Amino acid sequence: MRIAVTGASGLIGGALTTALAADGHEIVRLVRRETAAQDEVRWDPKARALDPGKLKGCSAVVHLAGAGVGDRRWTAARKTELYESRVLGTATVAAAVAAMDTPPSVLLCGTAIGYYGDTADRWVDEDSPAGTGFLAELVRDWEAAAEPAAAAGVRTAFARTGLVVARGGGAWGRLFPLFKAGLGGRLGNGRQFWSFIALQDEIAALRHILDTPALSGPVNLTAPEPLTNREVTAAMGRVLHRPTLAAVPAPVLRVALGEFAGDVLGSQRVRPKRLLESGFTFAYPGIEQAISAALRTG
Repeated sequence: MRIAVTGASGLIGGALTTALAADGHEIVRLVRRETAAQDEVRWDPKARALDPGKLKGCSAVVHLAGAGVGDRRWTAARKTELYESRVLGTATVAAAVAAMDTPPSVLLCGTAIGYYGDTADRWVDEDSPAGTGFLAELVRDWEAAAEPAAAAGVRTAFARTGLVVARGGGAWGRLFPLFKAGLGGRLGNGRQFWSFIALQDEIAALRHILDTPALSGPVNLTAPEPLTNREVTAAMGRVLHRPTLAAVPAPVLRVALGEFAGDVLGSQRVRPKRLLESGFTFAYPGIEQAISAALRTG
């Protein structure tokens, strides 16, 4: 297939495009700078600019681009940047898809389990309502921005991704060096649930959604059994053979991260109901399996 991808240079986008290209698919990379290769198409989400003609022949569009939610402290300016990046970007892609002479069969947007807010020890799945707080509201509007594509009859799916276990980026990419140095430990009281997924399973799940016509709307991309931060910390110590005595008290996190600390300390116990019901099988369902896989492959 010919598949257009935004965010192809990111952690997930890079791994996905590599896997798709290895299987013979033609990748069209949407970039915000001047194009430098034949497989690149320029777009400008802030200006809502993406020529639908540049997507001609694409059977699928995967939208993964956006400013990193946990990359910086949530100042008012950063929250505006996050909102515009995610919502305007999705709206731009959806409008272009809807305007194509021959639209793709599927638009797959990467979003986040932040949609559910802090769930404490309560299980949630795709049928659960949105939570409260900035991140939950952001994801709600982010997904709503794809409506033009859905209204045009394009199967539209949202990959609500949890914490991706990988060395090459994301939250876990910052954890590995700390734990290897023996500085790893629980965050806050450690009782908050972390819904994780191995990078390899993330890529396999994205491809499963692309290949499964019955999947549309939200699909949780998390391993079947979330663990508490305390349990994850212990697993990191076991796999890396390092002590995990350090701990970051909640007040210190709030000073360092500001409002985002509430999401770090919050609990999300997410079940990948739709993924499992559609026949997907996790290769690395356990946390130690996921950590070991990340160490082997980066």
